[in-house]
Amino acid sequence: MTKTPPILAPSSAFLPPDYANVTRICGIDEAGRGPLVGPVCAAAVVLPEDCVIPGLNDSKKLSENKREALYDVIVSAATDWSVAFASAREIDEINVLQATFLAMCRAVTGLKSVPEFCLVDGNRDPVLGIPTQCIIKGDGKCLSIAAASVLAKVSRDRQLRALDAQHPGYGFARHKGYGTAAHYAAIAQLGLIDEHRRSFLKKLDLR
Repeated sequence: MTKTPPILAPSSAFLPPDYANVTRICGIDEAGRGPLVGPVCAAAVVLPEDCVIPGLNDSKKLSENKREALYDVIVSAATDWSVAFASAREIDEINVLQATFLAMCRAVTGLKSVPEFCLVDGNRDPVLGIPTQCIIKGDGKCLSIAAASVLAKVSRDRQLRALDAQHPGYGFARHKGYGTAAHYAAIAQLGLIDEHRRSFLKKLDLR
């Protein structure tokens, strides 16, 4: 039996009463906090209030082909959007949570104009200098956050496919940098590359 996709609410449905009249609302989400290699990615998306994107859902619940197809739909429908990264070195220097916040800040800064309010997936405020509401599992509830989750996931996956072409043998295009048995076996055989997150691999014996 096919599951019915969730009905995602517009961004305005999540505004606190004091911000009920704002119209430029930005949804924000990230991708790639857990992998052993590559950057963490964040996306910021502003959608029209009456926007409808059939099939949109939390990116983790969509196939890779569906995410790729939705990417083009989202960027066409969005009033404004931006994708940004924090590198593996930045993750090692300031930790993955702070690097995620840095990527989110860069994504918001990359918008054509400053949003009036931000909706962020999760329960941690990235301190953007803009009024913000955190929404737990927001990528399955809010249209603009779900859109941001797709842009972030697709953008990061594309980088990992490019990294796979530069460093064949690690399987980055397949596992997207996560700590699979195949990835650890490749590291043992081929060693680390610059894009590996050393702070995630401290216990790895490469002697």
